[in-house]
Amino acid sequence: MDDTTGDVDGLRRQFAFLAEIDGLKAVLRQNRTIGEGRRENSAEHSWHLAMFALVLGEHAPGIDLGRVVTMLLLHDIVEIDAGDVPIHGHYDAAALAFIEAAAADRIFGLLPDPQRDRFLALWREFEAVETAEARFAKMLDRLQPLLLNTLTGGGTWAENGLTLAQVLARYLPVVERGAPSLLPHVEGMIRRHYAAEGA
Repeated sequence: MDDTTGDVDGLRRQFAFLAEIDGLKAVLRQNRTIGEGRRENSAEHSWHLAMFALVLGEHAPGIDLGRVVTMLLLHDIVEIDAGDVPIHGHYDAAALAFIEAAAADRIFGLLPDPQRDRFLALWREFEAVETAEARFAKMLDRLQPLLLNTLTGGGTWAENGLTLAQVLARYLPVVERGAPSLLPHVEGMIRRHYAAEGA
């Protein structure tokens, strides 16, 4: 834990960061909420992912769940500057990576240096998807909208005209890398949805 006790400038920077990240509540995603059918915002998405980690953490034995939860709370903060780019949309991945890296430097740069460095390192770890924690976090980032789509009439899958084969190809490899034990259940969710839709 970073200690800013007695550091007036450090505390000022922490509050500046906390005020800045309120902007995540204004970033709308494509996914719709289950009950209201409105588009969720990125702050809601990040909270839901943290809960996914706490509830499903047993499916990734040996991971540091605290790191995963922290990654999930941090991973979309860059969307304050970069906006949300839907997985099913067409975009320039290299250009987006550049924009998001600049956003991470700016927003996490509001914090005192030790916290800035720690949060940036976790954000970069999530983006690189090389550690077990990052693979599990990335899997949850894919799983949460999958669940919402199955409970909102197809959600973004229907809006983007995705076939069963396309959905399986986009989701199952990420699930297999992050939590293989969940793979049969997740595949079943997808197939049951498409069977019910008659696709």
